[in-house]
Amino acid sequence: MILFLYKFVKKKSTMKKIFLITLFFIGIGVSQAQELKWYTNVKEAIKVSNKEKKPLLLFFTGSDWCGWCIRLQNEVIKTPEFTKWAKESVVLVELDFPRRAPQSDEIKKQNNELQQAFGVQGFPTVYFANATVKDGKVNFEGLGSTGYVAGGPTAWLDVANTYLKKPVLKEEPKKSKKS
Repeated sequence: MILFLYKFVKKKSTMKKIFLITLFFIGIGVSQAQELKWYTNVKEAIKVSNKEKKPLLLFFTGSDWCGWCIRLQNEVIKTPEFTKWAKESVVLVELDFPRRAPQSDEIKKQNNELQQAFGVQGFPTVYFANATVKDGKVNFEGLGSTGYVAGGPTAWLDVANTYLKKPVLKEEPKKSKKS
């Protein structure tokens, strides 16, 4: 790509060169801005969650072997709709159980403890939770869970939003007193 750009720019005027180079760097910036921040350290994610007042999305996955996890990634998580929603709504935590990719012993231990704490028996499982740390202990308030949902990002986000939206309590209309 860069070699092509260099050859193309070499033949054009200086103003066109500046324009094309600027366009190239803007494109790089936009593509990087689309990327989501996934935490693997849950304690770090909790700090961010509490600071930003957003719930955690805990994604239990087998990233390199679980077919349904890979489908969820491709059909939902890697879409612009999910990216926009996630940036506005949640703090992302990936709790991976790979078979081939290396992981530190600390991350393996953390992920296994969280799998047991949440009772995860299959992958993919996505939990939504608020968390607090008191006296060095983490307390989770579960909001709901889901997994793979057929129908792409719209269907998946509809399910996710049911756990994140707090119900609005409507006041009962005041009854008029009859004299």
